[in-house]
Amino acid sequence: MNIERISQPFIKKFPGDFSNNPMQRNTPKVLFSTIKPADFDKPQLIAFNETLSEEIGLGTFEEKDLDFLVGNNLPDNVQTYATAYAGHQFGNWAGQLGDGRAIIAGEITTTSGKRTEIQWKGAGATPYSRHADGRAVLRSSVREYLMSEAMYHLGIPTTRALSLAFTGEDVVRDIMYSGNPQLEKGAVVIRTAESFIRFGHFELMSAQQEYKTLQDLLDFIIENYYPEITSSDTQKYKDFFENICTRTADLMVEWFRVGFVHGVMNTDNMSILGLTIDYGPYSMMDEYDLNFTPNTTDLPGRRYAFGKQGQISQWNLWQLANALHPLIKDEKFLENTLNRYGTYFWEAHDKMLCRKFGFDELRKEDEEFFTNWQGLMQELELDHTLFFNELEKLTPGVDLKEQFSNISYSFLNEEKLGKLKNFIENYESRLNSNTISREESLQMMAQSNPKFILRNYLLYECIEEINNGQKEMLKKLIKALKNPYEEIYPEFSTKRPSGYDDTAGCSTLSCSS
Repeated sequence: MNIERISQPFIKKFPGDFSNNPMQRNTPKVLFSTIKPADFDKPQLIAFNETLSEEIGLGTFEEKDLDFLVGNNLPDNVQTYATAYAGHQFGNWAGQLGDGRAIIAGEITTTSGKRTEIQWKGAGATPYSRHADGRAVLRSSVREYLMSEAMYHLGIPTTRALSLAFTGEDVVRDIMYSGNPQLEKGAVVIRTAESFIRFGHFELMSAQQEYKTLQDLLDFIIENYYPEITSSDTQKYKDFFENICTRTADLMVEWFRVGFVHGVMNTDNMSILGLTIDYGPYSMMDEYDLNFTPNTTDLPGRRYAFGKQGQISQWNLWQLANALHPLIKDEKFLENTLNRYGTYFWEAHDKMLCRKFGFDELRKEDEEFFTNWQGLMQELELDHTLFFNELEKLTPGVDLKEQFSNISYSFLNEEKLGKLKNFIENYESRLNSNTISREESLQMMAQSNPKFILRNYLLYECIEEINNGQKEMLKKLIKALKNPYEEIYPEFSTKRPSGYDDTAGCSTLSCSS
C-alpha cells in the first residue's frame, strides 16, 4: 500500500498537544493530542477492502502491510493523533469526550484531489479513553466493518471500512453490563471518511470560548468539504448551517427508508458532513416498531428509538446552533432555520415513502394512508423490509394469509387479516390512480426497497463463525451487502428466526457492543 502518501494537514493547522502522553486527562484549548497506537505482536488479517483501497489511493495490499492495519511499526511520515471533542450524551452535557478508541493515521489525497481520512478503531488508549483501554473486540469490529459497507452500498452517506484484523490479544468486556466480564478476541478496524469531524468538536471549542479556533475549524470544513458554499463573511456560516441541516435531514430520511436505527445519537456521534458515523448498538429493523431501540442503555426512556430519530437530529442541530452562535450571531436566523427543519424533514420523508410504495407523487391524502400503514405495521408486527418486498409481488387473488404470515412476528387472526385486506384494497386503489405505469411504479419500488439488509442475527452468526476460524458466512455477507437490491441468497431474505428473539446481539445490544 502507498502508506508513504499519508500526511497530517490537520495537526499542522490547529492547536494540539504533541507530548504523546497516554495519560487520560483534560486537554483544554486544543483539538487533538498526538498518541502512539499499542503494539500488537500477532496480528492476523480477517478482511481487506481492496476496492476501497484502490479508490482512495492506498493501492493494493501486500503481506508486509499487515502491521499497518493494526498500527504497528509505522513509517516516519505517519504521525498519529486522537482528536478532542465534547458532546451531549442522552440529552445531558458531558463535557470533554474525544477519540477514546480511535487513533488517526492522517489523510491521503488521490490524483483527482479527493481527500480521505484514515483511522484505526481499537488500536489502544488515548488521552480521551476515559478509564477504558482503547481496545475493540472482534464482535464490535465485525459489526462496524460490515454495516458501514452495507450502508454505502444501500446508497446512504456513511463512513467506510478498509480492513479488519485480529490483534492477537484478548480483551475483557462485559457485553450486557451484567457483572459478568469475559475475555474476547481483540480486533482493529480501519475506517475512512472525508472527515470524522463531529458536532462535538464545535461544541468543545465554543464551550471553552476558543472562538478563534472555532472559526478556523469551520472555515476549514467549509473550504475543504462544502465547495457549494461560495459566500463570504458571516453569510458563509449561515449557508453552512442551512446546508448541514439539509444534509442531516436527508440522512435521517435515508435511515427511515431502509429501517436503520443508530441506537446512540449523541451530538458527538453526529457527523459535520452528514454521514452515518460510529456503528455501535445499531440495528436494522426486523418487525416494524416506532418505539424500537436496539440500545439497552437507552431503556426505558427510548430517547433514540427508531421513530424519534428525526426529532433527535433536530435537537442535536439546536446544540450545534448554540455552539456556532458566536460566529453567526443571529438568533432569529438560527431559530427560523431549525423551525423549518421539521417541515423539510417530513416532506422529504413522505416523498421517500411514496417511492417505496410506488406512488407517482405525494398527494394530500397520502398522509392519512401513511399513518394507517404505520399503525397496521405495528399492530401486525410485520417485518419492515419484507413487507415492501411482498408488495412488489402482489397479484390479484393472492392469499394474504399465506403471503404475509411469513413476514409477521405475531399470529394473524381473522381480525388482523381483515385489517390487512382493507389496507391492501386501499393501496391498490391508490396505485390505480397513479399517472405512471405499473412497470414504472415497480421500478421505483425496486430502487427504493432493498432485498437484503444486514440483520443483527446474521451478524451474530458471522461473528460466531469467525471466532471459530471460519469465514464462509463473512464472504457471503460481503457479497450480499454489495448487491442489496438483488436477492442473491434467498435464505437471508427471511424474518429473524424466533430462536434469536432473546439472544444478546441479535435484537438489542449494549454500548459495549
